[in-house]
Amino acid sequence: MCGIVGVLMASDNPAITVLYDALLALQHRGQDAAGIVTEDAGRLCLRKDNGMVRDVFGQEHIARLTGDIGIGHVRYPTAGSSCSAEAQPFYVNSPFGITLAHNGNLVNAEALKKELMAEWRHLNTGSDSEALLNIFAAAVMESLTERLALRRASPEPHATPAGTKFVPAVSEKAAVDESEIKAVIEADILHAAKVVMRRCIGGYAVVAMVTGWGIVAIRDPHAIRPLVYGRRKCSPKPGAQGQAYEYMVASESGALNALGFELVSDVPAGHALFLARGREPKLYDCLPEGPRPPLAPCLFEYVYFARPDSVMDGISVYRTRLRMGEKLAGRIQTIWPSHDIDVVIPVPDTSRTAALECAAALKIKYREGFIKNRYIGRTFIMPQQSLRTKSVRQKLAPIGSEFLGRNVLLVDDSIVRGTTCTEIIEMARESGAKKVYIASAAPPVRFPNVYGIDMPTKEELVAYRSSNPDDMCSVENMVAQIIGADRVIYQALDDLQASITDEANEAKVSLSTLDSSCFDGQYVTDYVGESYLTNLAKTRTSDRGNSGTTPMHLLDQLEIPKKARVR
Repeated sequence: MCGIVGVLMASDNPAITVLYDALLALQHRGQDAAGIVTEDAGRLCLRKDNGMVRDVFGQEHIARLTGDIGIGHVRYPTAGSSCSAEAQPFYVNSPFGITLAHNGNLVNAEALKKELMAEWRHLNTGSDSEALLNIFAAAVMESLTERLALRRASPEPHATPAGTKFVPAVSEKAAVDESEIKAVIEADILHAAKVVMRRCIGGYAVVAMVTGWGIVAIRDPHAIRPLVYGRRKCSPKPGAQGQAYEYMVASESGALNALGFELVSDVPAGHALFLARGREPKLYDCLPEGPRPPLAPCLFEYVYFARPDSVMDGISVYRTRLRMGEKLAGRIQTIWPSHDIDVVIPVPDTSRTAALECAAALKIKYREGFIKNRYIGRTFIMPQQSLRTKSVRQKLAPIGSEFLGRNVLLVDDSIVRGTTCTEIIEMARESGAKKVYIASAAPPVRFPNVYGIDMPTKEELVAYRSSNPDDMCSVENMVAQIIGADRVIYQALDDLQASITDEANEAKVSLSTLDSSCFDGQYVTDYVGESYLTNLAKTRTSDRGNSGTTPMHLLDQLEIPKKARVR
């Protein structure tokens, strides 16, 4: 899971201030690496490295990131390694100079890499994002080359591969007029977006900046990964007519709201959004005619990853979490009517909303039992198991008075590996709790998520160990023993799905399908089968990014230390 942003400013306002603040607003989506690239009159300015946003960008870096357009990325690696060479955005110099940032995962990445090698494209990293960039750039070049060949062959107007008309110059000389290229480059980019949709399989949201032209944002045909865009008013240039706007495209609407941008819309599934200088935003449908793939936003975005103030595909994340809490309370009342719970305590922060509504529905006191250290990142997305275990106690400190002598129901957003839950339950007992129960706002996570969330192997998932997965009570009892709880209660999958679809109905949003693959093993794209999952498990471990096994890319070491330089 990653966070992406693209910004097109007006009136020569610098893009870096908005990009930096937007990445801070999206930091919850990735804390492994961060990067920003801006364009200033055809010159690209890039800064990226491992670390949190505040650590990667110092004042000296921000001062050098000039220009009124740019894209940014925060990384949480699910493919490739954690070395700084795989920080994004990525760059290719031909054609035009294209930079790209990507959120998601391509399930056919290995096949694409082999195809690119056969097409004489060089890949320097193991990242599927670099493969995606090369596919996009090669398709732009393909369209451009075909158009120029037609131009030289005939004096008549021809259609580009994307269908846009152009008028060839009267002269037959091979030289290409730059203004003519800029006038029709939109057709080349549209062709490339359609090629990406055809060749790339998986969940992906992409922002790419084409030097001298603008930004294109692409969302996968199933809309698995989120992508929204918005605008804010700005002062028009002297002599300009009408209202001027600045535009942003980002992973979540929360980033737009934080910076005063009005949410315009989600980028629809299978569409490309064009943000070009001097033009109104345009949305293009990039899918071929015929039956459309099912819309299937990722269910786990609503459970855990997204900010509560975000709206995804017209659905409020906050209100879906309220419904999760209400339905969780309903299940507790059904299977455990004689419960002895004294207090409901959330595991901060994501589960607060569900815990509050759960307590209200159960008519039990809600209390804050843990104080969170805001300077420790999200443990779920940390790259190594040892870091996840150690960081739980660094991140959370119990308030002893809320546990002492009580039967406590802890509410968490999900139970994935069981690492966090085990530590938190021990902390509650150390603080004097008589009994510690834990309720999950999500069902048992039993299958890998292959579309951009790091649940790579079944063996990592605590619920997968159950010998009777279809019996919820059996799974709950088994997990309770493993994590040390007196009782575990899971949300039912039907109830979780209804939390989103009910809210969609109330918001008058059409939504019939959700990607629930990590809960039910039903994958919405082709290419994902048992053999794919087996191969995936061989290439990933719970300690991804371990420095002992991570390959070093030579491009990390281009700057020679002063002492090693030949005088």
